[in-house]
Amino acid sequence: MSTSEIELAISGMTCASCANRIERKLNKLEGVTASVNYATEKAKVAYPDSVSTADLLSTVEAAGYSAAVPAPPGTTADGGAPEGDPELDALRQRLVVSAVLAVPIIAMSMVPALQFDHWQWASLTLAAPVAVWGAWPFHRAAWTNARHGATTMDTLVSVGVLAAFGWSLLALFFGTAGDPGMTHPFRLTVDRSSGLDNIYLEVAAGVTTFLLAGRWFEKRSKRRAGAALRALMDLGAKDVGLLRDGVETRVPAGSLAVGDLFVVRPGEKVATDGVVDSGHSAVDASMLTGEPVPVEVGPGSTVTGATVNASGRLVVRATRIGADTQLAQMARLVEEAQNGKAEVQRLADRVSGFFVPVVIALSVGTLGFWLGGGADASVAFTAAVAVLIIACPCALGLATPTALMVGTGRGAQLGIVIRGPEVLESTRAVDTVVLDKTGTVTTGRMSLVETVAADGESVDDVRRTAGAVEAGSEHPIARAIAESASHEEVAGFRNLEGLGVRGTVGVREVLVGRPALLEREGLPLGPELLAAVDRAEAAGRTAVAVGWDGTARGVLVVSDTLKPTSAEAIVALRGLGLTPVLLTGDNERAARAVAAEVGIERVVAEVLPADKVDVVKQLQSEGRVVAMIGDGVNDAAALAQADLGIAMGTGTDVAIEASDLTLVRGDLRVAADAVRLSRRTLATIKGNLFWAFAYNVAALPLAAAGLLNPMLAGAAMALSSIFVVTNSLRLRRFS
Repeated sequence: MSTSEIELAISGMTCASCANRIERKLNKLEGVTASVNYATEKAKVAYPDSVSTADLLSTVEAAGYSAAVPAPPGTTADGGAPEGDPELDALRQRLVVSAVLAVPIIAMSMVPALQFDHWQWASLTLAAPVAVWGAWPFHRAAWTNARHGATTMDTLVSVGVLAAFGWSLLALFFGTAGDPGMTHPFRLTVDRSSGLDNIYLEVAAGVTTFLLAGRWFEKRSKRRAGAALRALMDLGAKDVGLLRDGVETRVPAGSLAVGDLFVVRPGEKVATDGVVDSGHSAVDASMLTGEPVPVEVGPGSTVTGATVNASGRLVVRATRIGADTQLAQMARLVEEAQNGKAEVQRLADRVSGFFVPVVIALSVGTLGFWLGGGADASVAFTAAVAVLIIACPCALGLATPTALMVGTGRGAQLGIVIRGPEVLESTRAVDTVVLDKTGTVTTGRMSLVETVAADGESVDDVRRTAGAVEAGSEHPIARAIAESASHEEVAGFRNLEGLGVRGTVGVREVLVGRPALLEREGLPLGPELLAAVDRAEAAGRTAVAVGWDGTARGVLVVSDTLKPTSAEAIVALRGLGLTPVLLTGDNERAARAVAAEVGIERVVAEVLPADKVDVVKQLQSEGRVVAMIGDGVNDAAALAQADLGIAMGTGTDVAIEASDLTLVRGDLRVAADAVRLSRRTLATIKGNLFWAFAYNVAALPLAAAGLLNPMLAGAAMALSSIFVVTNSLRLRRFS
């Protein structure tokens, strides 16, 4: 039986247990294998012919969630960036309104001086929208879970908020809490009162606001999951000069067909994969390959869509379009690597599977115990409500987002962008760091590193004369030479396609280019110059020869130079227990030379973009937890595949979007700081979660025993939240 694969966009999930529930429901269908990723909100499903897409969608909907077949990456109504997230905007609106209403409620409840006559009714007026409308996402999720016999943290939040609000209504309308002049002293004394003289509206409003803040922050982080694909598809050319019967017409790039001829002028992007029909040029493929040296192309050469024509005019015949292009294939690589990441379930979600039902059972048991013991009904309800309020996971909801907000804020000051809590989990276990060479360990820009003059010639004269001629060329190697010398007037400049340049400086007829060009033109290199060429090529550098008046006068060596901080950064990464691996598409000799300079022993060279993903997978199959540091489009899929992706902020948007951490300054030393900060933030989150749970576990028996009235329970809950926030704020001192 043949099987098909599909990816579904899932909405309505509020925690990792929701993803597990959808996964179980889908896997119950005969022949279906599903994997639901809570972080990316997508389900990858393999299904047989006997199951239709409609069956999959209806199964997800029957579980209480929504599913849809997502549009291909990069396709929107206007062809631009996707519109904003309505769900995120609605959540932000709830948060802002709830916060504005909750602040005066909490202030009046905690500060007796603010409790004017009938303040309790003002609190009710403010609290009602928060407890009902503000907390609606929690109520809706709790009801959906209840219909399917499940409980999550949403259940506890909903029940706790409704219990606090409902008991307050009871106290206001049927107790003494609604009497004129009622005050609400803030005391931490044990009082087994009936509870009908107190209201707990600040608990209902405060819990709702705090948890909405956590939910909004988490949702905003997850919103960026698909940004790498959008950035990748945006690299392509938007329009193209279509050539028909010798007439050039500008048309949208998407309208090209296989076999069409199109024109690429200097500075323009190649619209799609193709073969050069006529013209010569150097094509800059650094945005795809990450390598700085442009490739010389002529008739019969293949070119890739989204690369940039650096110099001459080209006419290209399209060979692959749309989903078949290398750019689209790379987009699929990034998407598969992102969706294949193991989801990180937060501790609060894992424990909620048994914590929530236990709390609810304990609350009901408390009510039954007190009623069975002959206590007054109001005392029994007071104890039961105290159990729900003390167990309400306000501190749990704050544990992750507060530490994350402070940690990411401090990171931004240090030039480090952290994506979310999943990233922090990865940094803890990472033991291997894979570094892309170009733009990461090296600058990614060609520069003149050495000038060798023939016997009797001046180094300055050779460099100045060659620089004058090269100033007329747009080739990056030529620019590196031209930038190193003051310019003189050049006459009769000619570009010799793929070989070099010629021009007259003063009275000299100067030739600059490949050593083979000078040999062909009768200017053979002497032994000392040939030795210089051999040394340069052995180190993976580019040698350019210069000669005039029938004699070779010197050799200029051009190379992608090492960043001055790279060696120091490797030492720092080793200090964190990480084993560095250098990964590059460049040749073996160049890679070995760079690795030796910075102190890296393991080198993987001459790899294609897709092979970089395979290298990461190979290391993972050896049991290693891999961090990948890169900056080019070709690194994007490997960054997404790695357990921890770190992008240099000086690199392409695609690499940055596919990564977990971004180093804004492009300084490799910051990578070590990023790992340290992430580990410290993770430790803070885990500490917050431990103390939040410890507070719940310690306080629940006291509440059940009737030793905590709901007001005291609310105060204790607020104190636990303050502790969590204060603990998180310590991250501001990270250096």
